[in-house]
Amino acid sequence: MRRALLICVAVLTTAGAARADGDAARGEKRFEECASCHALDRNAESVGPSLYGVIGRRAGALADFRYSPALKRCGITWDQQSIDAFIADPQAAVPGNRMPFAGVADVAARADLIAYLVKTFK
Repeated sequence: MRRALLICVAVLTTAGAARADGDAARGEKRFEECASCHALDRNAESVGPSLYGVIGRRAGALADFRYSPALKRCGITWDQQSIDAFIADPQAAVPGNRMPFAGVADVAARADLIAYLVKTFK
């Protein structure tokens, strides 16, 4: 548990260049890949949890979604930095989470996705 927390903290504090200068229009296009598992509507059901209002929400907090124990106990509150770290490498950010996704290595692509989420939920 302590090792997982340390890994999570390390990833969250070292990732992050992607957050500042993303393009929301490009992010909307890039989100099409995410939309196969995640909805942006509050009440939409999908394979993954709804991302409606994700910024500022605690990880694993939606009552109607079955999160992994690792995500429930990771202690993350989603902000631009933590989202960047998670989508860069979900397993490094939260070891043992159930999201079957390798991550987005491209810093600009992550910045675009985050800009889109920020714009969508302002």
